[in-house]
Amino acid sequence: MTLIFAPYIFPACHVRTQRCRAARSCVTFFKRRFSSDIAAKEAAAASSAALLQGQPLSDSVADPNSTPTRKSAAFLKYGLLSTVVGAGAAAGYVTYEYTTEELDEKTKPLRDSANFGFGNTASPFEKFQALVYWAPLAVPSKAVELYLDIRRAIETHIREYTEPSSEKLLPDLRPMEKHLFTLVLDLNETLIHSDWKRDRGWQTFKRPGVDAFLEQLAQFYEIIVYSDQQNMYVDPIIERLDQKGSIRYKLSRDATKYQNGKHYRDLSKLNREPSRILYVSGHALESTLQPENCVQIKPWKLEAEDTTLLDLIPFLEFVARHKPADIRPVLASYKGHDVATEFLKRSKEHQRRILEQRQQGRLRLH
Repeated sequence: MTLIFAPYIFPACHVRTQRCRAARSCVTFFKRRFSSDIAAKEAAAASSAALLQGQPLSDSVADPNSTPTRKSAAFLKYGLLSTVVGAGAAAGYVTYEYTTEELDEKTKPLRDSANFGFGNTASPFEKFQALVYWAPLAVPSKAVELYLDIRRAIETHIREYTEPSSEKLLPDLRPMEKHLFTLVLDLNETLIHSDWKRDRGWQTFKRPGVDAFLEQLAQFYEIIVYSDQQNMYVDPIIERLDQKGSIRYKLSRDATKYQNGKHYRDLSKLNREPSRILYVSGHALESTLQPENCVQIKPWKLEAEDTTLLDLIPFLEFVARHKPADIRPVLASYKGHDVATEFLKRSKEHQRRILEQRQQGRLRLH
């Protein structure tokens, strides 16, 4: 029933619906017409401007996604990347080729030229002219200054870990001991040997003859122990090893120079005359930066019958008593030989010559 009588019950609603549709159609028509007029006017204005500037007319507005625009963006991106890579390569080259001091000296004229000022009497035009002239120099100058500052900071930080803790690792000698020679001793496999076994863990052993060696030579030398181990390892071992106080100073890893993955003893930092330093070690030539001061001995590997330290005492006493002006040429003459064995051989040869000379002298007297 409702469906049959609906058109007659709501006739006014049907009329209003038709009127609304007609109104919306009119509005849509005028909007399209108005938009097309505005677009036509804008196109005409652009064409007029192009003609006035002598530019060719274009049928369409430039699209950001068009091929020329994409090529420009790619060119800019790769240009910036090339600039960054080039700057990094240049920084790497100068870092490898020049020290900080050399680079500072070479770039000083550039940095000085970028520091300019205006006089009180300069006119505004003169100030502007000077600014235009010096502006291109300011950017590279500031870049160089920034690079030098960063490099100095990095080198200072690295030096704390690679260089000895002080330029003078030992205090000055007392005036009455200026004549003393300095005997520098390594620790591991020279005076002691640390050994680990599963049933007992780590254990440290004294080398045979170490007590007599230290006590005897302390009368003639300033004895220093110079190790590449941490002080928490060195200190307690020295306290137990040296009961009579023969060792004056002990130096640990923080006093070494870290280079090429190894800790080296730098004898030049000892604050002692290099001509009066002897470095005794089972690994002397491998562990110091001054091989000319080395006395290489056999490393100790727990051999019970080892006499290396005791055999070396005569040579070291001879040096301390005769005090050569420079120990380095003396040590160079022993290069390639066991010092203790060669010294004994030379001593016997020297005594033989003396006996021959005495016998010849007696024969002349008769």
